Amino acid sequence: MSTHNQPAASKATKSTFDNKRRAIGAILGPLLALALWFLPIDALSVEAHRLLAIMALVAIWWITEPVPIPVTSLLGPTLCVLLGVAKAQDAFANFANPMLFLFLGGFLLAKGMMVNGLDKRIAYGIMSMKWVGDSPRRIFLAIGLACILCSGWISNTATAAMMFPIALGLLEAIRNMMAANGKTIDLTNYKYSTGLMLMTAYACSIGGVLTPIGTPPNVMMLGFLDQMAPDAPNVSFFQWMVWGVVAMVAYFVVAYLMLWRMFPSDVKHIKGATEFIRSHLDALGKWTRAQKNTLFAFGVAVVLWVAPSVLSLVHGPHSALMKAYDSHIPESIAAMVGGLLLFFLPVNLKKGQMTMTWKEGVEGIDWGTLLLFGGGLAMGGLMYTTGLSDWIGLGIKNALGGHPSEVLFITVFCVTSLLLAEFTSHTAAINLMGTISIGTAMSLGFSPIPVAVGIALASSLGFMMPVSTPPNAIVYASGYIPITKMIKSGAIIDVIGVLAITVPIVLLLVKAVMGL
Repeated sequence: MSTHNQPAASKATKSTFDNKRRAIGAILGPLLALALWFLPIDALSVEAHRLLAIMALVAIWWITEPVPIPVTSLLGPTLCVLLGVAKAQDAFANFANPMLFLFLGGFLLAKGMMVNGLDKRIAYGIMSMKWVGDSPRRIFLAIGLACILCSGWISNTATAAMMFPIALGLLEAIRNMMAANGKTIDLTNYKYSTGLMLMTAYACSIGGVLTPIGTPPNVMMLGFLDQMAPDAPNVSFFQWMVWGVVAMVAYFVVAYLMLWRMFPSDVKHIKGATEFIRSHLDALGKWTRAQKNTLFAFGVAVVLWVAPSVLSLVHGPHSALMKAYDSHIPESIAAMVGGLLLFFLPVNLKKGQMTMTWKEGVEGIDWGTLLLFGGGLAMGGLMYTTGLSDWIGLGIKNALGGHPSEVLFITVFCVTSLLLAEFTSHTAAINLMGTISIGTAMSLGFSPIPVAVGIALASSLGFMMPVSTPPNAIVYASGYIPITKMIKSGAIIDVIGVLAITVPIVLLLVKAVMGL
């Protein structure tokens, strides 16, 4: 594959962009913080004023990354203690928020699936179904389906890393088939290869909206709601999945139709594709004890997550049984039960071998994301308790004309979050926009739930740039995707996704499900 020149160039471009962004942020963050520190703002308390300055530094450094994002997430609460905004126990309390353990349990389950090969078995199982065969269009669809179903439960990045070589192997099969028929093709300039790579990346990001643990922004927004809007109705795992399924399917249909229209195949069959998939599935062998145990642990977690909705329908949402269940098995505990089972389910008792070792589990945990999440919750909580979120909300309310419609309000925040997510980390964008949006919603008298869900969904639509998401970066390194094609296709899907899908879902479906 002649993929060396373009990836090298793309890495150099990305490095130059990142270096400039970091240098600007390293200078701009402290300067803006100092300016706000000394700027008289009579409407703010001393603590809120100091927090505003710290928040400016943290927000700019989250976006520009002059230091790693988790470091900035720890810096914010640390500065709050040093500068008298809050006591240490208050500033760092959210690093033990139950939502972090929902994430932690999800990480453990995802790592168990990857360590024991359950993720590959699922992916190859979908690809080997009879309806797929050797049809380029059906393979295109099957790749996307495998990506969205896997990334709803495991990391979008891990799913992309797993599916990327599968897609490359299928493209190699196309080239070999063409060569056997006397036709030489350059995959770097082949429409179908561009489309298949983009489908792999986009579907991995789209699948993340399916569940609260599918991608960090989902859990983070739930955490912000719990912290900043304690009186708002609780969003359950099942409720999220109701609109998550609708959003995922709608996004996927748009992406599939758009990409196939832009990058169709010029052949009706890919000779050798069926054999390629079957050989990889056969290489996995029979189901192992570890895979069965992992599937069992995963199933236990899913049952515990979904059970409250079933119990609510049968016994009523305010029954004694529901109260007991919510008290003893909240969603974070359900995730931990599933994750911890992996260390107890035996594979070989005589050798003391369990489904997953501690080392495998620890290495699979994204501690940086957990710290980022904790830091975001800490700053959001302090913005709420000091009154800073009310002040910011009032300012945005006045900027929007005093009494904007809820449609305009949600659209503005969804579009802003999407644009921010295109050029910086999705989690950094959520940390910034999540706290502001919830505070503003409450100051306007709106329920914070629709805009919180909208921002989480919109942040998964960063499809325009290689730097927007890890899946984009992974497939762009193949050299099969011209940057102009990614920008064009990504922009179209972004616009349709946020305006025609995200905003209507949060205004209609989310409000209906939550009874708002």
